[in-house]
Amino acid sequence: MNDFLPDAVMQGLAQARKSAARKSNRLCVHDGDAVYAIRRIWDGGFALDSEVADKVRGRVEIYDGARHIYQCLIVDSSEEGGERIFDFKWLHPVTDTAPVDYEQPNFVPAGLIAY
Repeated sequence: MNDFLPDAVMQGLAQARKSAARKSNRLCVHDGDAVYAIRRIWDGGFALDSEVADKVRGRVEIYDGARHIYQCLIVDSSEEGGERIFDFKWLHPVTDTAPVDYEQPNFVPAGLIAY
């Protein structure tokens, strides 16, 4: 079935898709005090809106809502389809525990029973 839609309707649909993608995705980049919503992310990088992400470079933090998940160093790669594409130079997951210098046992007792 072939349907012809006016340009105004096509633009409205494109804006609705963009708005829905923005609402469903909680990932964001923190660059100092500035916060940018991530449009999509993959193993080697991520994409932001080209209008808002003009000068993002260097070390940034990636959050999923309020949870800090990655620290990364990024470089600007290209712009295509209204997106600014960034590549990772390095990407490190953030852990909520400190690293240890010894092997952790698999079984840890819940408590010690005294006689």
